[in-house]
Amino acid sequence: MVPWVLLLLWISGQGAEAVFSQQPQDLVVVAGQPVTLPCTIPGYHGVVLWIKDGLALGVGRDLAGYPRYTVIGDHGSGEHHLRIQRVELMDDAVFECQAVQAAMRSRPARLTVLVPPEDPVIGGGPVVSLRAGDPLNLTCHADNAKPAASIIWIRNGEVLNGAMYSKTLLRDGRRESTVSTLYLSPSNIETGQQITCKASNKAVPNGKETSVTIDIQHLPLVNLSVEPQPVLEGNLVRFHCSAKANPPVTLYRWAKGGGVIKEVSGDTYEVIVDHSFFTEPVSCEVTNSLGSTNVSRNVDVYFGPRMAAEPQSLQVDLGSDAVFNCAWTGNPSLTIVWMKRGSGVVLSNENLLTLKSVRQEDAGKYVCRAVVPRVGAGEKEVSLTVNGPPTISSTQTQQALHGEKGQIKCFIRSTPPPDRIAWSWKETVLESGTSGRYTVETVTTEEGVISTLTMSNIVPADFQTIYNCTAWNSFGSDTEIIRLKEQESLPVAVIIGIAVGAFVALIVLMGTVGAFCCTRSQRNLKGAVSAKNDIRVEIVHKDHNAARESEEHTSMKQLMVERGEFQQESVLKQLEVLQEEEKEYQHIKDPTNGYYSVNTFKEHHTPTTAGNQSAEAARNPAGAATLGKQRVPTGMSFTNIYSTLGAGPNRLYDYSQRFVLGMGSSSIELSSASSSAARSATPAPSSTRSATAASAATASPTATCSSTRTARRRPRPPPTTRSRPRRTRTSRGPCRSACRPTSDHQGGRREERLDAGCGRSEEPGL
Repeated sequence: MVPWVLLLLWISGQGAEAVFSQQPQDLVVVAGQPVTLPCTIPGYHGVVLWIKDGLALGVGRDLAGYPRYTVIGDHGSGEHHLRIQRVELMDDAVFECQAVQAAMRSRPARLTVLVPPEDPVIGGGPVVSLRAGDPLNLTCHADNAKPAASIIWIRNGEVLNGAMYSKTLLRDGRRESTVSTLYLSPSNIETGQQITCKASNKAVPNGKETSVTIDIQHLPLVNLSVEPQPVLEGNLVRFHCSAKANPPVTLYRWAKGGGVIKEVSGDTYEVIVDHSFFTEPVSCEVTNSLGSTNVSRNVDVYFGPRMAAEPQSLQVDLGSDAVFNCAWTGNPSLTIVWMKRGSGVVLSNENLLTLKSVRQEDAGKYVCRAVVPRVGAGEKEVSLTVNGPPTISSTQTQQALHGEKGQIKCFIRSTPPPDRIAWSWKETVLESGTSGRYTVETVTTEEGVISTLTMSNIVPADFQTIYNCTAWNSFGSDTEIIRLKEQESLPVAVIIGIAVGAFVALIVLMGTVGAFCCTRSQRNLKGAVSAKNDIRVEIVHKDHNAARESEEHTSMKQLMVERGEFQQESVLKQLEVLQEEEKEYQHIKDPTNGYYSVNTFKEHHTPTTAGNQSAEAARNPAGAATLGKQRVPTGMSFTNIYSTLGAGPNRLYDYSQRFVLGMGSSSIELSSASSSAARSATPAPSSTRSATAASAATASPTATCSSTRTARRRPRPPPTTRSRPRRTRTSRGPCRSACRPTSDHQGGRREERLDAGCGRSEEPGL
């Protein structure tokens, strides 16, 4: 039907001239917008058709089948414009305007329809969560765009480079979808940041964008604070556990030294601290949905020393090393000091104390002391026991009452304990039990062994006897000489003490007054000759026998040797000692420098080396046998002694120990030797005889006092006057307590003046 109509119209308009004054042009339009394709043919009143991609749309203003298409304009003026409402993608085509009767067609016009992309979408948005430390991967989609959309990533106004793109053509063959992927390293992202995906094409030059917020999830970040710091033990401390967590915190848990503190559940813990908080940390554990974080803190607690490694007492052999270990803890830093109890010498400032080649004198108590400045101190005592020969430490002179029961005690330190202890005196040896008046008892204490020799009825002979205490163990032996001295009754002793004290006070007072008076007198009478007739003699030694007794006692400790050799050597040694003493006492000193020809003697004291030798023997037991010569009493019988020692079972040890048996023969030989020397001597002047007599008196068991009375030089008479010669008399007599010297000071020199009647005689008529 249509072709026929067209044909008729064409026939009717044939011959008429028509010209396009306005033709459709190529247009680009965004989908959804209206568009008008112009077509004007002035003077033409025929049929106008619009052709789309070669197909006629229809005749008339309303095109059937195309509701969005309308032909508009003044047809009388030849206007036939094609109006398209809400352009769609299907409108993307080539359009022509044709004048049917005039057989004209316009130029083809390309209508290009642009389709903007849909709103971009970021996967996982609008909030993208990731664990701390993980990288970030973001994907943005821009779909159904014509042409394909371009995507950029923006953060904080800056475009992020490095994204990857991909495009996909849709089934209609016209639209495309774009996908962009952005990768960010963990160090390049922060929680709370916003990242924008922007998609654009010609349809939307300004683009479309969407954003996501980065949510970095992490375990709790915990900070444990302790206040106050430092703190003294026994004070209150507050722990505060502050945490930042994403997701939020769900649980707090406290512990100390690995043990859970159940009574605390919040973020704060308060407690009174002690020293354990210094070594046992307090921990706070914070939990969220991702996991838990635990933080621990030690408290800087100031506390006094506490033992960490306790030293142990040691028992070592003589000559070996001893090592003590002592460890303390304290805050602030402490100082360790090793010392021997009773000594002020610091042996070490380290935890270890090493004693090389220990000796017996090294045995004792050692103290490991720790000091924390301004806080406190502590110490630990240990014992060092040295295995070696016994050591006897007893009072060498002990006392007893005449007629009463008396005891002599021998204290023995020995490690290991002594295997045998023996007492010997005169010709008797007793280890235990009772023998006549004598009983031996042994008691073991913490400090050592005490062996006691008890005498039932003290007789005078007991005070003249020398007692020997000897102890043995597997390392050697030791011996000690003990003498018994008569003890005075308490009232007499008290009276004598008071009298002596008063006398000394009186002497001091008189001496002070006399010195003052003499000083003033000498100033007034300078150059005058003193008229005093008192005899002044300088006393060299007031108690000669006491000094001699001390020397004698030191030399009494002797070594026991085998029978035959001991007798011969002891006699020779004793003779040598007596000869040396005889020579010593011949030294004469004249206190008047020969003016009165008065002679006296000076007691000569030989320093004893027994103490040094004993210490050396303890330091070097092997060399104990090489000590210096010692005096041994002579004239004693050894038959009974060795028969007694040999009566018991065989011993592991010999009897080469020190002992003394009696003193009678020594005194007799000394007296006889002095007499022989006096008889063999040639006659000597009176001064020489006085010196000889004084020497003999000193050697005698009974001491005598010697004094010299000499008349002072008087002024020489005139030549016509016959002066009498000076005479000197020397007398001897026993010293009595009534003979007391008095002091005088003259010319700055202190002299002793003997009172009249004290063992002297005067020559009348001087």
